[in-house]
Amino acid sequence: MMPTSSLYQPADIKGKVVLITGASAGFGEAFAYRFAELGCRLVLVARRMERLQALADSLHAKFGAVGCKCHPVCLDVRDIPACEALPSRLPAEFAQVDILINNAGLALGLAGVQDNSMQNMQIMLETNVLAVMALTKAFLSSSMLPRNEGHIINISSTAGQEAYPGGSGYNASKFALSGYSTAARHDLVGKNIRVTVISPGAVQTEFSLVRFNGDAERAASVYKGYDNLLAQDVADNVVYAATRPSRVQIAEITVTSVHQSGAKYTARPYLESQQQ
Repeated sequence: MMPTSSLYQPADIKGKVVLITGASAGFGEAFAYRFAELGCRLVLVARRMERLQALADSLHAKFGAVGCKCHPVCLDVRDIPACEALPSRLPAEFAQVDILINNAGLALGLAGVQDNSMQNMQIMLETNVLAVMALTKAFLSSSMLPRNEGHIINISSTAGQEAYPGGSGYNASKFALSGYSTAARHDLVGKNIRVTVISPGAVQTEFSLVRFNGDAERAASVYKGYDNLLAQDVADNVVYAATRPSRVQIAEITVTSVHQSGAKYTARPYLESQQQ
């Protein structure tokens, strides 16, 4: 739970409908637990229905008493027509989405620009950018603009602030997401609809395993030797942004490990201490 204060009251979001893409693991799963704890109704979107159903069952068992309800949706966000049609597919209890968390995203490979796989580039742009645009448009039109109320939270990365060798496709997708989110904030400035970007640094999830095509040893090396962030740390930032009073818009949060100073600048104090 967020800490309470007699001097400043966060917004009570119990009963709000929160839609989370990429909900079956990593960030999305961590987000689901935090919003379930606050008594929200959750639309859990991902490709792996078995994992979604297991998550929904766990959340109901743990947080059903505080009002949490879940509706899992099996959907690949690269299917843009399916994203556009999603509002019409939701049961009435979940149809009026209050908080849209565009979390589904991925990086593929570390090739230089001369060696980029165009298939990988297309997958990253479709997942990290076009899906966000489609889902944002769909839920703005169906539930947020008609009620003049809502919150769009886009999960970006420090890779959207600082480019690095071997990251051209992923960098391009996250820089695009940053520009899109800023433009959306301008477009919606006269409305009671907030747009937030959360930009984490390195976080120990399945992310690197996907990036390195299932090479577990190489993926683990990314996080070895320092106190890296966990998905729960990012979830805490998301919940913070979502629970500010309605007059407050958290435009952007950048969060890294204390041992990371940039997208590719990480100290390895544990490894260094072992070598001394």
